[in-house]
Amino acid sequence: MARDERALTEMMEHSAAVLTAAGFPKMPARVLMALTVTDSAGLTAAQLAERLDVSAAAISGAVRYLQTLGIVRRLSQNGSRRDLYQMPADWYALMVRNSPIYGVLADQADAGLAAIDDPDDPATERLRDMAGFYRFMRDRLPDMLNEWEQIRAARDA
Repeated sequence: MARDERALTEMMEHSAAVLTAAGFPKMPARVLMALTVTDSAGLTAAQLAERLDVSAAAISGAVRYLQTLGIVRRLSQNGSRRDLYQMPADWYALMVRNSPIYGVLADQADAGLAAIDDPDDPATERLRDMAGFYRFMRDRLPDMLNEWEQIRAARDA
């Protein structure tokens, strides 16, 4: 079956827009989706710039951001000065395992509770819920990730 590049481009741009609306930076979202739908092992910065019709500088900043999240890795190509950017097969696991965000947010809620120091203040219950929810997410994510890996392995078997 032939790839419908036009439909893939529309899907890629729409998905990037959804990620952006959820707070993800626009250019990293576009690069992430371009790497997701490519039919090759990865793309060079020049290929990404051409595919997304943006400057090399925009690609540089985007891949740097995605590398810090662990979603994209840069690979040197033998005999070439150009690096290849690709998504590791377990990009989702790297992102979840390396992100302290839920614990940090729970700690910030605790700091807010300490600053208020009044059980009758209306913000107290919201901050307690915030701390509890983020600790719940932090604690549940490893199990959810393991469950996903089992589902993925069974699907691919």
